[in-house]
Amino acid sequence: MLITGTTITLVLIASIYAYQILEQQRGVSEFEVAKKSIISFNDALESVAWKLQGTRSSRFTIEYGQLTLTPNINSISINATIASQNYQLSNSTFPGTTGTVTYFISDKYVTFGEGYQSYLFGNNSNILVGTADSYGRALINQPATWVSIALDYRVRVMRTSVVNIGGIDVNYVDIWVIKVKMLVTQPWSYIHDFDLKAKCTAIKTATYGPYTVSGAQNAVISVGIGSSSNSGSIALVSGKVVFNVVVSEVQVYV
Repeated sequence: MLITGTTITLVLIASIYAYQILEQQRGVSEFEVAKKSIISFNDALESVAWKLQGTRSSRFTIEYGQLTLTPNINSISINATIASQNYQLSNSTFPGTTGTVTYFISDKYVTFGEGYQSYLFGNNSNILVGTADSYGRALINQPATWVSIALDYRVRVMRTSVVNIGGIDVNYVDIWVIKVKMLVTQPWSYIHDFDLKAKCTAIKTATYGPYTVSGAQNAVISVGIGSSSNSGSIALVSGKVVFNVVVSEVQVYV
């Protein structure tokens, strides 16, 4: 009886341990698949961002974590400085605020250590100056007992042309913003199998200027998203400068 009882206990312990290992492996596998789904969704969103009414989706399968849509979490601010003169290129409604898409999973399945941060793609700068890099950035973060992958979008700035108008050279600088909107009005989480959709619902433009450029100058463009701010420089020729802020509103929904 004693041997039988001991054997049963050992079998139960081994079974529980094996089950925990299996569950952890499944959680790790889901995390890896979630990374691929976020990359795929970013590709889908960027492909429709500048195509009015364009729609694409990406498939998610989530059992051990959750995907959360958070609307209006970060304000967007844009400023330009030329020869110490500052010009505000945004306000509380334009571009306004943007949302984030975040996958969460417990650290009992995946852990990198508290304080870990790494970008799946993109980097910590809010601004892209004349590059072909993706607007999107996805930050893997472990602040405490969970690991997250947060997807949001940076701002692209580029001098697109210089046009001589009435003997004056006019610099045209375009600033492209992807603004993520949600159907939900508060953070909302999803699990199981679903398609995450992106639809371009509006493309709006605001023009600022012309402002005077005395001699060869750089326009320093500062972009704030939430609590962080970064800047980049755009070379200008003497004359005038016009800033076009172009905002794509992309609705994200399940």
